[in-house]
Amino acid sequence: MRACLTAVALLIGSVASAQLLDTPVGEASASVEVAQVTTVRFRVGAVVTAKRGACRDILGMVAVPIACDEQQVRVVEEDFSPGVTATFRDLADGNARQMLFALPYLENGAEARAVLTYEVTTRTTPPPSDAEAVELKIPERVPRGMRGYVSPSSFIEARHPKIKKLAREIQKDLEESNPDASDFERVEAVYDYVMENIEYLEGPDTSAVTTLETGSADCHGRSALIIALCRSMDIPARMVWVNDHVYPEIYFERGEDDGVWLPSESAGTIAFAEMPITRPIMQKGDDFRVPERRGEKLRYASEFLMAYPAARGGRTPSVKYIREVVSDGAGVMAQ
Repeated sequence: MRACLTAVALLIGSVASAQLLDTPVGEASASVEVAQVTTVRFRVGAVVTAKRGACRDILGMVAVPIACDEQQVRVVEEDFSPGVTATFRDLADGNARQMLFALPYLENGAEARAVLTYEVTTRTTPPPSDAEAVELKIPERVPRGMRGYVSPSSFIEARHPKIKKLAREIQKDLEESNPDASDFERVEAVYDYVMENIEYLEGPDTSAVTTLETGSADCHGRSALIIALCRSMDIPARMVWVNDHVYPEIYFERGEDDGVWLPSESAGTIAFAEMPITRPIMQKGDDFRVPERRGEKLRYASEFLMAYPAARGGRTPSVKYIREVVSDGAGVMAQ
């Protein structure tokens, strides 16, 4: 895909040398109590090949695992071809992270690699105890900086009449069956409705409204509907993108200036306000902006490449993106 050469030039000027092994990538907060810790080796990057003519001004971006409360990440191996330089940047307050790699020139038939191997340590999130759950509250006011998590976004039509109507019906049914329901139970009722009424079915990503209308979806559609219903009630909620999966995360308050994001499983075992499975976490959110992709609203800050033929009649290079678990922390191949 072609893009503005000006953007390439500006960014290449800020790119640093790709010596990353001693660079701290981030540490997780100790605020989340954990039940299980899993460490894996996770490889991400890109291989660019000039198959049909030399190329110039190559600039690529690749999503890498983020450091967050549930996860620590560390670069343990780097594989950069000669001439390739790389740097990192955070998006959306650290809820997404990209490696940017650049190469000024690639000869016809040549290949360039920009690949990193991370050690990723991810923690499960246990469910709150009954006493803790009672203390979890829906925010009376949306916290500063979280308006995006109660607003509609692509695939999450939080203000659609069908979404708002369903949210009211779920809450009405709960009030009739449990007049003293806690805030935690009010949100749990939304989760239970989706998991019980939306059949899990593998397929393309679907929006909240499409999921509701068809009555079936995979993890993405289920997550989109849960998030849309929560947002329609002014409850902050967002997507969590992990390796080969997505699930919703919902915000609760435990006291003044004390909030917590709690994940829920969107496929397989029912797990509300907990995450019993560890997977490398890539991004959190569903509305990203990338400087080089002006005017685009991205649900996921995805891989992207900008490059130009070095001569008239040439073609842009091909690219293979890499995102894979290669082993556990001890070097044993993962199954």
